[in-house]
Amino acid sequence: MPSVQTIAEEIVAREGGFVNDPADPGGATNYGVTIHTMRRLGLDLDRDGDVDVLDVRALSRAQAVEIFIRHYFTRARIDLLPQALQASVFDMQVNAGANAIKILQRLLAGFQEPVAVDGALGPKTAAAAHRAYEKAGAYLVDAYGIARRDYYLRLADGRPASRKFARTRAGGKGGWIKRAEEFISPRYHLSDAAFQQRTAAWG
Repeated sequence: MPSVQTIAEEIVAREGGFVNDPADPGGATNYGVTIHTMRRLGLDLDRDGDVDVLDVRALSRAQAVEIFIRHYFTRARIDLLPQALQASVFDMQVNAGANAIKILQRLLAGFQEPVAVDGALGPKTAAAAHRAYEKAGAYLVDAYGIARRDYYLRLADGRPASRKFARTRAGGKGGWIKRAEEFISPRYHLSDAAFQQRTAAWG
């Protein structure tokens, strides 16, 4: 498994640089770190007494990597999971916060390892994940990736403004879907036709 540092650097590369899209609930974002996260952490980088868009712009790639490791991997206790699952859950934790763990917790019930769906990764969820991985191996990793993809699709179903993150203007897979499928074996990727059929109702 790649190091946590390497995984965090890959997440930063995947997230890209500064964006401030009105359709994104995260608001101004740089390297995947939102203005809300920076305010929560008190990151007043220009030391002018507040955390605003200028601070988001000033965030460095190295600072983003450090934030992800400290607050989205270590504090979230991703290290408690089977190593094969860690990269995908870490990536989703950055992208969707506690929903990353809720997705896993809901998934575990399908592997006969039900746990409370509370978004907190504690000993019970970790133990259930290890037992499920012992039974299912790499299929659990694929199943988690598929559940991530389904989460994004459902989000776009219910929020038209978010559909541009799931589907390109040309009708192909958008960034959210490609991101999820990076962690899914190719045989479980949606074909172009299947993706278009799944999203046809979006118009």
